[in-house]
Amino acid sequence: MSNRQVPELSLLSYVNGSPEVRNQFVTDLFEGLKEYGFIILVDHTVDALKVSKAYDLVHQFFQLPSDTKNLYGGVPGGQRGYTPFKKEHAKDSTHPDLKEFWHVGRELINDSPYKGRYPENLWPKEVLNFKEVFLELYDSMDQTAVLLLEAIGAGLGAKENFFKEMIHDGNTVLRTIHYPPTKGEDTENSVRAGAHEDINLITLLVGATDGGLELLDRDGKWLSVKTEPGQIVVDTGDMMSRLTNDILPSTTHRVVNPSESNSTRYSMPFFVHPHDDAMISCLDSCIGEGAKYEDITASKFLIQRLEEIGLY
Repeated sequence: MSNRQVPELSLLSYVNGSPEVRNQFVTDLFEGLKEYGFIILVDHTVDALKVSKAYDLVHQFFQLPSDTKNLYGGVPGGQRGYTPFKKEHAKDSTHPDLKEFWHVGRELINDSPYKGRYPENLWPKEVLNFKEVFLELYDSMDQTAVLLLEAIGAGLGAKENFFKEMIHDGNTVLRTIHYPPTKGEDTENSVRAGAHEDINLITLLVGATDGGLELLDRDGKWLSVKTEPGQIVVDTGDMMSRLTNDILPSTTHRVVNPSESNSTRYSMPFFVHPHDDAMISCLDSCIGEGAKYEDITASKFLIQRLEEIGLY
C-alpha cells in the first residue's frame, strides 16, 4: 500500500522566517508541486473568520429556490455569478458534474485597461453582506496567492516580480461550490467533479466541508487529499504547466461521490489567473530542449478551455 501523501508546508515560515527558512520553503514548495502537483498549507495568511463568514453566506445562497438563483446566471463562460447544477462537465467527458457554483471576480478600478473586458460581478440581493464578505475574502486570498507565486518564481529562477506583474489586475475568480446529496442522481456515470486539470496558474482551496478530493499520482493511482479545518490545498494548473514546460505539471484531480448519498459538500477554490493580455510563454529557465507549447495569451487560452468544459 502506498504511503505517499501530499506534503504539508508552513506559509508563515516563509512570511516570517530567516533567509534560510524562506529558502527551505521555496525548495519544499517547488519539490512538492513538481512531485505531486499539490501541497497543503498548514498555516497561511487568510483569516479563518473571513472564511467562516463566507461559508455561512454560501449556505444561505444555495438554499434559495432555483428560480431565484437562476436570476444571477447567464454570464458568458459562467465567469461571474451563478452556474446551475449539472451545467459543467470535465474536459472530454459527456457526463455532467454533480455541482452548482457561484463566481466572484476582481473589482477593477475605472482606469484599469481590463475594465469592461472582464464581466462585472453580480451580487445576490437576497443574502445580506454577500458583497462585502466575499470581496474581503477575495482580497485576502489574492494577497496569499502573491506570496505563493513569489516563492514559486524564486524556485523557477524567474525574474523578480514576474508573477506579481502577471497577475496584477488578473482575471482571478473565487468559486463557491455546492455539491448537493447524490441520492437519485446517475452516480454510475457522474461524480461531484470529474477528473480534470485546472485552467489557471495555481488554485488555493480553502475550507472544504467534506472529503472526496483525490489527485492522480505519478504511479497512475488515485491519492486522497486529506486536510484539517483551516488548511489550504494548493495545486498547479495548465497555465503553470505551459509556462514551465511541464516542470510544474498540472495534476489531474477529481471529487468522488460520498458513501452517504444524503451528504452535502461545500468548497471554495480560488483560481489565480493572469491579466487577459499576459503571454503564456515558456520561461527561459525551463526551455531545456525546446518549448513544448506555443505561446498563447491568457484570455485566448481561458476561452478555449471554457469551451472544452461546456461553459462557453
